Amino acid sequence: MTQCFKQGNQTCLAKILGIYQVKKIKSGVKHDLMVMENITYCRKITRQYDLKGALYARYNAAADGGGDVLLDQNFVNDMNVSPLYVNTKAKRNLQRAVWNDTAFLYSINVMDYSLLVGVDVEQKELVCGIIDYVRQYTWDKQLENWVKSFVVPKNQLPTIISPKEYKKRFRKFIDTHLFAVPNDWCSQRSSNRCSLCGVGSHSKSQDHEEMS
Repeated sequence: MTQCFKQGNQTCLAKILGIYQVKKIKSGVKHDLMVMENITYCRKITRQYDLKGALYARYNAAADGGGDVLLDQNFVNDMNVSPLYVNTKAKRNLQRAVWNDTAFLYSINVMDYSLLVGVDVEQKELVCGIIDYVRQYTWDKQLENWVKSFVVPKNQLPTIISPKEYKKRFRKFIDTHLFAVPNDWCSQRSSNRCSLCGVGSHSKSQDHEEMS
């Protein structure tokens, strides 16, 4: 955070506001609680995706388009049907932020984080932020990776993999499935409305990263 603030490096890590321990008076049972920035606060979000860069078992079949959080396979399917375009500069900024953040998380052995992407229909923006970045690749996660490797198809990887492989897969997914168009396209309005959010595919819609 200091480097990003002083050097102006791009980041999209959602802020951690506090970490607490709550104790039940009667039973004495303790629970750890982390409060993280709500990047969609005061936004009219019509679609919301939790992206980890994995496709196996990452589909929410029960989603009704309301307040449900969709997953990676939902995102890929939706982008094939009705893509959400961002301008080239916005995608480049997001790529730099993801590159910086994943390099940092890899350096402290963290994996299983997500990029939360929300479609703000009023502001015509995509709101993005990396969340849930506190899980290190400890022995239990390594065991989970080993067990799941026997049930995942050969051409797929389980969600839980080493921080190095997680970083590479995460970056590749964002680069591949978020579509960019020339900057001047984003200043033009279109009569073709996106079926996902009601925004014209070539309208003033542009990407907006929540920077911490």
